[in-house]
Amino acid sequence: MIRHIGSGVGEALLAAVVAAIVAAIGLVAFSMVQWPAFNSSNVTRSLTTVGQVGAAVLLGAAIWLVRARRWPWVAKALSWVGISTFVTVTLGMPLAATRLYLFGVSVDQEFRTEYLTRLTDSAALHDMTYADLPPFYPAGWFWIGGRVANVLGMDGWEAFKPYAIGSLAVVAVIALVLWSKLIRADWAIGVSAATTAVTIAYASPEAYSAVIVLLLPPALILAWGALYRPRELSGAAASEDGVASGGRVAGSAAAAGGIGTAGGWGAVIGAGLFLGMAASFYTLYFAVAAFAVGLMGLVSAGLAVRAQRAANRAGLGTGEGGSGSVWRAAVPPLVRLVVIAAIAGVVALVVWLPFVLKMLGGTMPSSGTAFHYLPEGGSQLPLPMAEFSLSGAFFLLGTAWLVLRAASSRRAQALGIGVVAIYLWCLLSMTATAAGTTLLSFRLTPVLEVLLAAAGAFGFVEGARAAYQALDEPRRLQFAVVVVAIVGALAFTQDIPQVLKSEITTAYTDTDGHGERADKRAPGAASYYREIDAALIAQTGRPRSESVVLTADTSFLSFYPYYGFQALTSHYANPLADFAGRAATIESWSKLNSSAALVDALGKTPWRAPDAFLFRSSGDTYTLRLAKDVYPNDPNVKRYTVSFPKELFADPHFTTTNIGPFTLVVVNR
Repeated sequence: MIRHIGSGVGEALLAAVVAAIVAAIGLVAFSMVQWPAFNSSNVTRSLTTVGQVGAAVLLGAAIWLVRARRWPWVAKALSWVGISTFVTVTLGMPLAATRLYLFGVSVDQEFRTEYLTRLTDSAALHDMTYADLPPFYPAGWFWIGGRVANVLGMDGWEAFKPYAIGSLAVVAVIALVLWSKLIRADWAIGVSAATTAVTIAYASPEAYSAVIVLLLPPALILAWGALYRPRELSGAAASEDGVASGGRVAGSAAAAGGIGTAGGWGAVIGAGLFLGMAASFYTLYFAVAAFAVGLMGLVSAGLAVRAQRAANRAGLGTGEGGSGSVWRAAVPPLVRLVVIAAIAGVVALVVWLPFVLKMLGGTMPSSGTAFHYLPEGGSQLPLPMAEFSLSGAFFLLGTAWLVLRAASSRRAQALGIGVVAIYLWCLLSMTATAAGTTLLSFRLTPVLEVLLAAAGAFGFVEGARAAYQALDEPRRLQFAVVVVAIVGALAFTQDIPQVLKSEITTAYTDTDGHGERADKRAPGAASYYREIDAALIAQTGRPRSESVVLTADTSFLSFYPYYGFQALTSHYANPLADFAGRAATIESWSKLNSSAALVDALGKTPWRAPDAFLFRSSGDTYTLRLAKDVYPNDPNVKRYTVSFPKELFADPHFTTTNIGPFTLVVVNR
């Protein structure tokens, strides 16, 4: 088992290095040319298509070499380069003329950039906004990115784009390696290409969750191989699940749907590590993946009991023959499930331990609002297979394959359970609205689409093979299938920039950390952030990470690692921070009638008080535009303004500086 796992890990590491090099070369090359903005020219879109065709050629050559059984390591290298090139070109070329990633620093990308900036400034696990608090939002992806940015000497906001694209390229090839350990190598390349394309199209704006999406389909197959281990497989089931004529298969373990070493314990370890990683990167997708694996455990236990009962009836049972021996058949899969959970818990504690210790120390979180969001998409079941489009037809093919092969294919069983888990989660989320919350099911559509894409790839290949056999495998049909696959793939992939048009455009219209807009138009108020930062350092005399700033322009915290007194919204605020209490405190400060009263109030706050205020000026007042939760309304956030009389800061305890549309007030201590 150790040798088998070691070989797989070594191959994955080598593939990751290749992908990182490809992404780095591509992104550096793109940055050396003055490209026109994506939202005002089709030049970068044209070059994106050319790059995608080049990546397809590499993947096609890799599949040909695998099927011809020639130069296996060359085939692997070509597949790694092809997948990572596809990711780099598809995302990097449209964004080549901007320093920002998809969605710029707008909406949710603002707090994500803030998190990366925080963990670039320090390797310690700190909350993205609040001082003296451990992180509640999983830090895994951001911590790695912060260390990468730190080593490269880049600011967190500037490292976000190359790190996001590079991490997607790296994880895409790691997923390919995992697929190749589970199914035929040529099938692995095709399925990886399909799931990667769908992930980039529908999940890439959230890069830190997209890496989990890429790994989820093979991880579910791995988990099913760990939990469901029938005593023997029929020859047909084995051949259809990976062993083909001519022996074109990664290994006999592929037939079992998992890494078949030491009775499947290698797959147990792999499934546990995946869930632990998911918990360290993205809580919702971890919860859904754990739900799916738990469902697998129950199903496998039920199947084991049924098989034991059938064996007893046939007189083949090896136990006592009583009901007790029948139910004991459920123990092995449940034990494996517990071990998977234990491994996942240990890995997750690497990120979650500071928060857990803070809670155990007596600091209990207030009721959070992270689940208080119900857009229209969360009020109905996602049915991408019913859409009248190329992707919809592909997902429909995958759905049909899951149903047709549910009884005979372990791959279909694993992916099917994953799909069922998502729909159950959606129903639970809609039911939870009666209790005043949700389970954020609207975010699961990309996960469902990637699972259906994997199923669609299997359905296409197996459907083509069935047609070959029915028609005595005519060469003309084989050529037609290849042409259809190429045309369909290119039609989908070249449309990805259009799918992401809004996200790409925002990356060009937002003002970056250098105070510039990539579309060369007049920058926004963020262009004054550099001057504000310089004034803060000069007036406080402290490093950025030792100052707390109260501001409603929280994108300032995305570019500079100051702590904030209040988060952008309660939905992404640390539940230990008492968002509602801080909001009430801010409003109470605005109603004080003297500078002395304000100074006294700042000294008595139960949290670390602001060292500076960053206001907007409006007549005789300074204003903060804050947010509060208004769920179940959609939108779920209501903006309101808190106004501070300017007289409150007309005192030697405060230093006031006007910078562009902002007023910076530093508390003199």
